[in-house]
Amino acid sequence: MPYRTNADLPAPVRGHLPPHAQDIYREAFNHAYAAHAREKAQETIAHRIAWAAVKRSYVRMSDRWVPRTAFG
Repeated sequence: MPYRTNADLPAPVRGHLPPHAQDIYREAFNHAYAAHAREKAQETIAHRIAWAAVKRSYVRMSDRWVPRTAFG
């Protein structure tokens, strides 16, 4: 199911990602969910795509996620 706001995201996402990363996750998830509507594993696929989108812009440093731009 698509997420309307970041507050609707699963607890593990809300609890680990900063707000901008949550925005990325939510937008990627919603797009992937719609794009894979006919597939049996629609939700699983959408979650994987959403995490991949976050990992393009953020990196996990020990227990927190930081923007990749901080390293460039």
